[in-house]
Amino acid sequence: MKILIKLTLSFCGLGLLAGCNDQNTDHSEIRQTGFVYCGQGTPDTLNPQLVDSGITAEALGPQIYDTLLVLDPKTQRPSPNLAERWTVNEQGTVYTFYLRKHVPFQQTKWFSPSRNLNAEDVVFSFDRILSSYNPFHNVGNSSYPWFAGINFKHLVKSVDAIDPYTVQFTLQRPDNSFLANISTTHAVILSKEYADQLIYADEKAMIDTHPVGTGPFYLDEMQVSDFIRLKRHPLYWKGLPKMQQVVFDIAQRGTGTLAKLLRNECDVLSTPISSQIPIIEQQKHISLSSTPAMNVSFIAVNTTHPAISDPRVRKALSFAINRQNILDSVYYGTGRIAYNILPPTSWAYQKDAVQVRYDRSYSLGLLRDAGFSNGLELSMLVPLEPTAYNPSPRKTAELIQANLKDIGITLHLIPEERIDRQNRSDYTDVDLYLTGWSGRTGDPDSFLRPILSCDAREEGINLSQWCNEDFDFLLNLALEVDRHRYRLNLYKQAQNIINQEFPVIPIAHGMQFKAYNDSLTGFQLSPFNVQPFNLVERIK
Repeated sequence: MKILIKLTLSFCGLGLLAGCNDQNTDHSEIRQTGFVYCGQGTPDTLNPQLVDSGITAEALGPQIYDTLLVLDPKTQRPSPNLAERWTVNEQGTVYTFYLRKHVPFQQTKWFSPSRNLNAEDVVFSFDRILSSYNPFHNVGNSSYPWFAGINFKHLVKSVDAIDPYTVQFTLQRPDNSFLANISTTHAVILSKEYADQLIYADEKAMIDTHPVGTGPFYLDEMQVSDFIRLKRHPLYWKGLPKMQQVVFDIAQRGTGTLAKLLRNECDVLSTPISSQIPIIEQQKHISLSSTPAMNVSFIAVNTTHPAISDPRVRKALSFAINRQNILDSVYYGTGRIAYNILPPTSWAYQKDAVQVRYDRSYSLGLLRDAGFSNGLELSMLVPLEPTAYNPSPRKTAELIQANLKDIGITLHLIPEERIDRQNRSDYTDVDLYLTGWSGRTGDPDSFLRPILSCDAREEGINLSQWCNEDFDFLLNLALEVDRHRYRLNLYKQAQNIINQEFPVIPIAHGMQFKAYNDSLTGFQLSPFNVQPFNLVERIK
């Protein structure tokens, strides 16, 4: 096995799996057995455990890996997947999962499994995240950002295999969001047998670059900055996937993704930006689907900087922004004003049109009270990458810049390819960050805690560096109370604190769109992320 791995690396290069030729993708050939998906840029890793957003978590992960549970796109509630059922003790601190039998791992060029999935794989997958003693914990220098944001390692006391098909999670305290959190695309199940062989071969980094899962498709080939080819897993436990292959076009050169879709170089365009929607709707051969998304665009305010450490200044910034103008100019009628961090599809959503509104006069008054009658100079980091929650960040930033100029604030825009919360230390001199968040669950905690909690600040992923003990107390209490109406009241109080302090300034909520060639059918829409492609097929 060690020799096989060394040969794979020597021929195809270190790091991400690279194809051993430089030929361009033959789209017509692919269409005979599969389809081409226009995605984002080349991923840094192929393991969703190691990221909090991007193509790996949102599109590739659901094809390669499975999770214990999945979230129902309609009810947003956890439902069985690799675990066919589960039980919870009376105290809400011990969760016992009963695994499906006869779930095969993928066979790839670098690994041939000798057994099916069992409890050891589940224990290993979570132990890697939780334990610094796990041989793979520090591989890739990862901080497991999504799990860090929800304080996962301080919640889970232990993960144990009771028998080959029973796994038990023991929590430090009751947590109403636990089941939803392990249903996300970040909570993937890896192969312990594969991990053990990588230890023997001294190639542990391959676990994230040469993935092995139980999902409907396995990684076959990757050309960095060009394409990723997945082939169907013939022993997939839900049945043979309809298509033989899926190719993710990740090339950044040449024409944009919309042009590729119109020229039939791509079959699927996920999350097209709002300005593209009218063009797509005119195409007879392209179908367009949409669903409300669990996301929000916002400005994170660096509360450690002197001028904007004053809540009055932060509130003045919020009142100065004309959100309706941004919706009309950037979202083309497909977005909604964000009156809070939580999106309207959240069961704890609270519309606050009093604290979040356009009021230039009030904004000027707040600045005057804070001692900035003569103006202020600020900087804002602006990502260039379009997202579902902000289809044109640069244009949004320019509109905000004009709004702030109208109240005497000079805003300097600093373009950045994308804002990486894991590298906040790179941005310490910045005052504002134009960013956003896509929820992985319908639970309010999955929005509020990763963005604003004190724990998220300690982990270095809270861009605003704001910490409020009362806010954290409400979040923690909401995870433990057992009555829905009590949780709802606690989350409303937490939202009130945000809209009094304004560590973040909500802007808008976007829609989730998918455009695809009408010869394809079987796509499943979800407010959270791309769904598995096992049911997609070409009908004409």
